[in-house]
Amino acid sequence: MNQKERSAEAVSGIVDVFRCPLCNSPMKVFALKSLICSNSHTFDFSKQGYVNMMNRPSNGHYDKKLFEARRRIIMESNLYTLLHEKVSEMLKKHLDGSYEPTVLLDAGCGEGSHLQKTLDECKNDAITGIGLDISKEGIMMAAKNYKSPIWLVGDLANIPLSDQSCHVVLNCLSPANYEEFKRIMALNGLIVKVVPRSNYLKELREILFTDKNKKTYNNDEIVSLFKQHFHLEENVKLSYVKELNQTELINLVQMSPLAWNSKKEQIESFMNQDSVGITVDLDILVGVTKHMN
Repeated sequence: MNQKERSAEAVSGIVDVFRCPLCNSPMKVFALKSLICSNSHTFDFSKQGYVNMMNRPSNGHYDKKLFEARRRIIMESNLYTLLHEKVSEMLKKHLDGSYEPTVLLDAGCGEGSHLQKTLDECKNDAITGIGLDISKEGIMMAAKNYKSPIWLVGDLANIPLSDQSCHVVLNCLSPANYEEFKRIMALNGLIVKVVPRSNYLKELREILFTDKNKKTYNNDEIVSLFKQHFHLEENVKLSYVKELNQTELINLVQMSPLAWNSKKEQIESFMNQDSVGITVDLDILVGVTKHMN
């Protein structure tokens, strides 16, 4: 069985979770090749195993080079290891065996490394991970590197999953669509949103930005918006410093949108250092939808 067929078989096991992004009708897996809805809209499994469920072209800023740098930082530098450990700890605590099996959607998963590392830390075969991102480049890389989750190219504004189908929505350092998240969240399901705090990657920000307003950052508006949509069950503040070597610093710059509008001299000044302590400063927000008790 090739990867395309393995992915189709995995989707077959939870096909009730899916809905057509064109007409919202139920879907089925056909011949281990395609997802087809009751109105015959068809989405083929790629040879890498992902499914492109976009109903319009996407033109994101993120390219292969950025995703490769991000994968190396997440999987090789251990910059985010404490984050993955904490998220998995919180999932175990809040789920407490409530759902068997558990469907976990990483909404805005990029090239999939945060989802894979979180699943690795959870060590729970009852969890089925689904990674969704608008970037075909990112999802293609995810499917190539990580075989167990289900990978979808799709739009956060039109998530191709059924109402109340997900027990956990993970939204890690990524834009959100709270109306869609609430629609797909199961009764008493969880949302775990990871957002930067004021000192997140401050060493990078201080070198790349001359504008004082860009050097400083706070997440008050993001946290406030989250509270408008969800009951905040827990807010864990995670802050630490991790030493990165020069190769890792280059990857950090290449993966970061912070560098997009910076001057070449500033970027090179940062990357030419032998090593730097990099600050990770995050809020991990855990919520349930407001209509739930």
